[in-house]
Amino acid sequence: MHIEERTMKSEDGSRTYRIRIAKPDQAPPPAGYPTLYVLDANAVFGTAAETANVQGRRSDKTGVPPTLVVGIGYPSEEPFPPDRHYDFTLDDDPAALPLHPQGGQWPPQGGARSFLQFLENRLKPDIARSYAVDTSRQTLFGHSLGGLFALYALFAAPGAFRTYVAGSPSIHWNKRAIETEEAAFAAGGGTGEDIRALIAVGSLEENHKSRMVDRARELAHRLAALNRPGLHVEYRSFEDDNHVSLLPGLISRAIRFASG
Repeated sequence: MHIEERTMKSEDGSRTYRIRIAKPDQAPPPAGYPTLYVLDANAVFGTAAETANVQGRRSDKTGVPPTLVVGIGYPSEEPFPPDRHYDFTLDDDPAALPLHPQGGQWPPQGGARSFLQFLENRLKPDIARSYAVDTSRQTLFGHSLGGLFALYALFAAPGAFRTYVAGSPSIHWNKRAIETEEAAFAAGGGTGEDIRALIAVGSLEENHKSRMVDRARELAHRLAALNRPGLHVEYRSFEDDNHVSLLPGLISRAIRFASG
């Protein structure tokens, strides 16, 4: 596995991203490498890269082909820098956000639309120019606020990725905005494209005051009930895991799910 790091700017030049790419040692499949785009890379890039590397080495046993892992993070040593708030959220109205537990103010919010444009217009084309990638097998992985963004991307740009993974999605954070996006997605009817969505939680999140588990489960059921051709939805609860501890197991499951 070879790891490269590069710095990229947002389309307007105001934001800086630390991009890390883990390239398998194996040659790409004829169509190119499947690609896993991982949000919150400051926290989970290493886990995702090692998991994909180990499983991809024994494709005959795991069913996982050699996979390119692209981590999207920030120039910070923090695992979850405050910059993520802006990129992963839709609503910047302070009155619509949860109360800050210490009574303070949240970091700037509401940049999800611009961040999706960055992924589509700058990052993905840059990766495709640098590596042999299979553009029909791209996955977006997000957790917590990143899971909220993964849902937004699914609803707003269902053709951008083949697979969307939303772990413990913070639906409560932008509830009205994401419900509006979901309604538009549901009314769209779809094109029959192969789209896979994995929505997952830790079972120990069941009693979280945000109703995180209930909201995720209800959303998965609504999406499955669409019976849309080409749309495959899976809901998964990780037993005895909490909001953070589910990450290694979810990453492993996401890589296998994307290979289905």
